[in-house]
Amino acid sequence: MRTGFFLTCLAAIMAIVATPTALADAAPSFAGKDVDLMRLDNGMIIEGRDIETPDGYTSGFRLIAGFSPLHLPRLDLAAEFSFRESDEVPTRMGENNLLVNSVSLGGSLMAGVRIGQLGLYAKSGVMGWEGDAVIPRDAIDTGGTTRVTGLGARLTFNRLISRLEFEEFDAPDMAHLNLLTASLHYPF
Repeated sequence: MRTGFFLTCLAAIMAIVATPTALADAAPSFAGKDVDLMRLDNGMIIEGRDIETPDGYTSGFRLIAGFSPLHLPRLDLAAEFSFRESDEVPTRMGENNLLVNSVSLGGSLMAGVRIGQLGLYAKSGVMGWEGDAVIPRDAIDTGGTTRVTGLGARLTFNRLISRLEFEEFDAPDMAHLNLLTASLHYPF
């Protein structure tokens, strides 16, 4: 009985994804704003975004290149490249207070689906980072790689675009890069 229910749900999801739609030219599920997209003749969509954390310690950018397969116009596939630089992030190591600088480069693969006005996507990738202590000087000098995961949703209502995204880095030393963002955009 459980297998039958699972297969029915899977068939319904595949039918939604495979159904042709007039919205095949719509923005992909991972897109920020429609006006920021660059559409190439071969169907590739490129988007660039600045990254800045609310606390002001981290800034950088991300570049996303993606496409929607011709026979599955509601499915979005993409690759993301990101660069982040953090300056004097307050943290603790044992009993010691530290200020740490870090630089990170990362890459992720993304997959999303559009169901009407709603777009859902997930990403998974890897990030390499290097960090060093500013105060006290030379207290730590570390680097490494870590897993990156994320989930996001995009909802369009008339011209109002709302986005919610969560991104998590699996390294405790890079916890200051974990980010939950929400935005509303209304072009006029």
